[in-house]
Amino acid sequence: MEFAVEDWGLTPYKDSWERQKELHARVAGGEAPPTLVLAEHPRTITLGRAATGENLLFAESWYRERGFEVFWVERGGDVTYHGPGQLVAYPIFPVARRVRDFLRLLEGAVMDVAASYGVASYATPGYAGVWVGDEKLAAFGVAVKRGVALHGLALNVNTNLEDFGVIVPCGIRDKGVTSLQKILGRELTMAEVKERLVEAFSRRFAPLRAPLPFSGAGG
Repeated sequence: MEFAVEDWGLTPYKDSWERQKELHARVAGGEAPPTLVLAEHPRTITLGRAATGENLLFAESWYRERGFEVFWVERGGDVTYHGPGQLVAYPIFPVARRVRDFLRLLEGAVMDVAASYGVASYATPGYAGVWVGDEKLAAFGVAVKRGVALHGLALNVNTNLEDFGVIVPCGIRDKGVTSLQKILGRELTMAEVKERLVEAFSRRFAPLRAPLPFSGAGG
């Protein structure tokens, strides 16, 4: 499957959320090709469809007073953190009913990036995400509307991992969080990681035909 790539850089979460929805409508309506969006966000807490708020360690006002934005969104999963140094990827791709297959491809793309740096990682059905040992390297949360995905994945590159300490990440209390910087012991160039992620997406998704025609049909 061929797809376009857009790099939105460091973008406030609310702005990217609105832009995602606009792009999603265009892809679902056949007005734009499948598109992989790359971005970083200022310090933000998002809560998905599985969240009840119990995995926030403080009141929402506490976060906002300390410079975190907080949003309840339509993606799957519980609570997670976004911040500078974290590469967020939003694949606005047609998936129809193949959501599990889509998630496996996303995991595979992240594992390819990790492997390109000599890092062995894995995915497990029991805990969504990509892991190195008992620490999560990348989190996933998607939504599918009109057969087209939005939201996506967050890969910790040079992320300030201390910020994860203000939540229970993804509601998992007995696991940790890691980053490529922590594993490799050096800061990485975000442009290079973006390039490797795009290449990994191209390899993983190349054999697939888009499961929806771009005809404007929706449902």
